[in-house]
Amino acid sequence: MDNLTRRKFLVGGGALALSPLVVSRAFAQGKTIKIGAVYPLTGNLASTGLDCKRGVELAVEIINGKYDLNLPLARTEGIPGLGGARLEVVWADTKGEPKNGQAEAERVITQDQVVGVIGAYQSSVTKTASQATERLKVPYVCSDSSSPTLTERGLRYFFRVSPHDGIFSHDQFRFLKDLEAQKKQKVQTLGVLYENTEFGSNVGKEELKYAQEYGYKVVADISYTNNATDVTSEVGRLIKANPDVLLHASYITDAILFTKTFKEMGFNPKGMLTMAGYIEPGYLPAIKADGNFIIVRSTFALDLAKKKPLVGQVADLFKKKFGIEMSENAARSFMAPFVLAEAISRAKSVEAEAIVKALRETNIPGDQVIYPWKGIQFDPKTQQNVHATGTLVQIQDQQYVTVWPFESAAKDVVWPFPAWKSRK
Repeated sequence: MDNLTRRKFLVGGGALALSPLVVSRAFAQGKTIKIGAVYPLTGNLASTGLDCKRGVELAVEIINGKYDLNLPLARTEGIPGLGGARLEVVWADTKGEPKNGQAEAERVITQDQVVGVIGAYQSSVTKTASQATERLKVPYVCSDSSSPTLTERGLRYFFRVSPHDGIFSHDQFRFLKDLEAQKKQKVQTLGVLYENTEFGSNVGKEELKYAQEYGYKVVADISYTNNATDVTSEVGRLIKANPDVLLHASYITDAILFTKTFKEMGFNPKGMLTMAGYIEPGYLPAIKADGNFIIVRSTFALDLAKKKPLVGQVADLFKKKFGIEMSENAARSFMAPFVLAEAISRAKSVEAEAIVKALRETNIPGDQVIYPWKGIQFDPKTQQNVHATGTLVQIQDQQYVTVWPFESAAKDVVWPFPAWKSRK
């Protein structure tokens, strides 16, 4: 099905006229707008995918309902630019595989007639899914995947809301310099450890680049196979290299396995700075107190509510709806439906080019997002959110608390990393 034929069916009921006015009238008669949400809902990352799903579900509930919240479209019912049309999510399960991500993106576009796509958490999956949306000329709003390369491909239909790993990696090195300047804790050597997919490989490149720029000596540079079953060799190499700080990029199964192996083999650096796996919702239930004192990059923490009441309001709604605390992954996925729906509303159209134009003109202020950002605006060249920044959280008493930037910290960072044998 070509793009024009596909668009003829977007308003439902076989409507052929595609002008914004006619589309608006059609939706005003109770029509819905479908968007595709591509996530790993089964497989090794199912717990993470389901948590992202919760964030999307809450966002769509707020958009379709009427809430006294300072969020885009929250105080109106549905999408005002299209006569109050409701947003409907078509779910797609990638099973954590790039080939499935591409196939599922194609399916929701060609069969379910979605007008936009969000997802897909894993950078390797987002890479293939966005190749499909680019070919089929459908807007893709990503707030979950962090590989810098995703917004370096010159794609017309791909936009990213959250920070990429170049930003997150830079944050880690800024933290190390602040640690030395403000806390008098000096770091000289690093171990860089990363899984070998699109995500981890690009994190490794960024960290090695910044290590050289900031003058740190890398004593271990270790890439390993994603979803490893035995990592004693890798941990043995780290123990032999004895870095002051470990930088580790992983998904959840690897994070759990490495943590257990670090403890079993007695790997005790001064600090562990990590990405992704250590903040996924299944990590702490599996590791419990052994996760304490590990530092993770983040865009969100519940303690942000102290300075930003909107965070607490959204977190309360999340807990009421799902019975659990809102996690970083749920919080990241939460914003994508708002960005896409707000653009559709301003476009007053479901036409791809109109939505893309509106996305490029997006200017959501910082008081309307649940992150510590100045807002959401897309760079005209890369279509990366220019205001997206990261924070560092540390696991303390099995809770994620903001420890950097130091001026925004909820608690002081615990440094150096307490040795395993010294813990109760």
